[in-house]
Amino acid sequence: MTNFIDVQVLRDSISLVELLARLGYEPFKKSGKELMYFSMLRSAENTPSLCVNEELGVWYDHGTGKGGTMIEFAKAYWQGLSFVEILDRIRQAADLSIDNASRKTSPERNRDQRPRAPVKIPHYLVEQVKDLGNNPAITAYLQYRNIWHVAGNQLKEVYYYVEDEKKNRKQFFAAGWQNENGGWEVRNKYFKGCLGRKGMSFIGTKDQRDLVLFEGYVNYLSWLTEHQKKAPKNILVLNSLSFLTAAIERSRHFEHVEVYFDHDPAGIQATEKLLKTLPHATDQSGIYQQYNDYNEKLMTEGVDTSRLWSNGANALQSSPDSDRCI
Repeated sequence: MTNFIDVQVLRDSISLVELLARLGYEPFKKSGKELMYFSMLRSAENTPSLCVNEELGVWYDHGTGKGGTMIEFAKAYWQGLSFVEILDRIRQAADLSIDNASRKTSPERNRDQRPRAPVKIPHYLVEQVKDLGNNPAITAYLQYRNIWHVAGNQLKEVYYYVEDEKKNRKQFFAAGWQNENGGWEVRNKYFKGCLGRKGMSFIGTKDQRDLVLFEGYVNYLSWLTEHQKKAPKNILVLNSLSFLTAAIERSRHFEHVEVYFDHDPAGIQATEKLLKTLPHATDQSGIYQQYNDYNEKLMTEGVDTSRLWSNGANALQSSPDSDRCI
């Protein structure tokens, strides 16, 4: 007879949030069932980017575009270990003995057992897409970020619902734009994510010589506020640094490439890799040298947004569907 650590026993014994706490990680902020952490899967960062849905037991790292259940997190956290070793690490964190975390079975019986069904990621559906200006909370958020005046032809109001395994349905809304793969990248004060398949966003012009790269769409719109009267350029928004390799390949076809990535460790590393690969590319992030990104510069040096934000803050705070992360 051999002891096999039972994955379902581990899931029933410790939640993802509890596992993170046992490993020494506490959320930076919490909104409802959603907790935001500084990602422990990458180097130090200035902005929390790892989101955990406490109710559903799933996580999503906005910096890498990866996520999943507690098991997927453990694989990413303990890289280089075997699956059995990873399960044992979780067992130790849950303070379970081998006997309590195992099922006793023979190798022959174990081979005949069917694998357990994976935990399903919540189902979501985009119900309605509207032009900006219909939702005061979305308007207030874009005004707060100082991009409202350029967002009209760039963003939409996206209304959608999320349905969990028990068929419980909750309604949400956010500002959003479609990426190249048809997924909706959505943003509000509390949430940054994607509905559907993740992908980059490309805005092309007739002139195929110049390309401008951004990590996120909000930074692109921040740049646009200061470049509206200049000749249009081709824009490529990665929406996630996990697309860096694909972005580099796309950039090879342009004569001039400008890069506006963040000043956090992940953004700096991505910029260095891109410049090393593409000698004709130039780092333009010096424009916001003392800030993390272009939008932070715009919000700090631009008009006072406190009044604009207060106009729609009550609508945003009172809406249960504005502070969620899938």
